[in-house]
Amino acid sequence: MKKKYEGSARVKRAQLQALRRDFETLQMKDGESVTSYCARTMEISNKMRFHGEKMEDVTIVEKILRSLTPKFDYVVCSIEELKDIDAFSLDELQSSLLVHEQKMNRSSTSEEQALKASISTHFSNSRGRGRGRGRGERGNRDGSRHFKADDGQFQSKGRG
Repeated sequence: MKKKYEGSARVKRAQLQALRRDFETLQMKDGESVTSYCARTMEISNKMRFHGEKMEDVTIVEKILRSLTPKFDYVVCSIEELKDIDAFSLDELQSSLLVHEQKMNRSSTSEEQALKASISTHFSNSRGRGRGRGRGERGNRDGSRHFKADDGQFQSKGRG
């Protein structure tokens, strides 16, 4: 019985070490949502607690704040300065980050729309400019050109 317990204790310790490594190296991926990142973090921390790790919520909050993508840097700074991290719950952190993520997504889509509008305006203003129509030719609205043939008739040629 003693040998069996020692074996299972070693296995638990090895699993806990692997989970600690996963927790320490955990980083939010580019394009990952706050919800999925918090879920990944909580999954690892819950497994660690199950294997006997005594982990406080403040440790998880600090880990999440430390490992967010750079676009959340200003949010992290404001949370660290304005909130008491020791009393800050995981739910409060996640909701605060979600609000900021939604605002960032809204502003990035409006920036994309503004960029598309400015590009289409630029192209619509530049139409009709370029090489010009040349001399001695009469241009049609469709861009085709007509030349006077030897017999006095106008012949149509494409844009060429």
